[in-house]
Amino acid sequence: MLALAYGLGFGLVGIALAKPSGHGEEVRRWIAEGRHGEMGYLENHLETRLDPGKLLAGARSVICVADFYPADTPHEPRGPVPHGRIARYAYGDDYHKTMKKRLHELADTLALEHPGERFRSTVDTAPILEREHAAMAGLGWIGKHTLLIHPQLGSYMLLGTVVTTLKLTTTQNAGYPAPAVPPTDHCGTCTRCIDACPTNCISTAGPRSVDATRCISYLTLEHRSEIDPELQPLIGDWIAGCDVCQEVCPHNRGQEPVRDIPPTHAAYTPRTPAPGLGLMEILDWSENDRRAVFKGSALKRIKLGMMKRNALIAAGNYLAVNEDHEMRRRVIQIAADEVEPELVRVTAKQVLDRLGHGTGPDAP
Repeated sequence: MLALAYGLGFGLVGIALAKPSGHGEEVRRWIAEGRHGEMGYLENHLETRLDPGKLLAGARSVICVADFYPADTPHEPRGPVPHGRIARYAYGDDYHKTMKKRLHELADTLALEHPGERFRSTVDTAPILEREHAAMAGLGWIGKHTLLIHPQLGSYMLLGTVVTTLKLTTTQNAGYPAPAVPPTDHCGTCTRCIDACPTNCISTAGPRSVDATRCISYLTLEHRSEIDPELQPLIGDWIAGCDVCQEVCPHNRGQEPVRDIPPTHAAYTPRTPAPGLGLMEILDWSENDRRAVFKGSALKRIKLGMMKRNALIAAGNYLAVNEDHEMRRRVIQIAADEVEPELVRVTAKQVLDRLGHGTGPDAP
């Protein structure tokens, strides 16, 4: 099975028992405290999310896989105009489609070999705690920023699973053969991710957790309403995701492949919109423009209003330290444009208030 999965191009493969989460109460508390923000899907079917046996009746094993994406591509956008940055996971093709296709192929092949057994493939779209199962399957350990880290390959990885009724030898019982690793915590006393987080969203006490309502990735990708003006200056020039906690992690520096093949899948080769987009360009987007730029990208789920909101916040942060009369005039125009969605107009007004600019016809 491992050879089959590696043959499909996955960077890491492991097997865990399909057992209930060992952190159920922590997850329930996190949800009850509202740390998930507007991500209602995390609350929906919560008990299923905590137990793969409720996702697939009779589940006995969870096949966990990881794709790696480029970690060394510079974030500096091309061209002299002000840009907004996007997270590296979205530099290439949509990982949902890239991984799901191969997971289906893996599941279909195993179904032919094991008639009567059932398989369910997941990539973000089903309620399952991928990271917890992946750690038990030998793909790494969960770091203080709550992302999975492999000690040699780092954390720039995307996870998928196949939940199955087939009984398979777990990675643990196999002795964690390389490149698998025991889920041993290698973070130690390091707090670089905690110290570097612009919004202080990483927990410094108790169970490892992230307050999604303060996380830049959540705010730019998942949060569909207004962003708290107090958080806006902290977002910097990020318009889709954030890589800060991964950029400072020591385990993401100078890794060497632990197998004979490179860990990065070709589908994630950077292309448009990587590594960022012009802010003025986004502010002029139509719906068709958004669809064209994000075609085949994991970012296509970000609505037009959200992207303009994000670009306005980044523009405000740029204008806070740079003179750009054209950009300032454009923000003022948007704030007064009744054609723009309320989310966009309100954000433009918030940016102008923060900058001390008026919005009237005589505003500078």
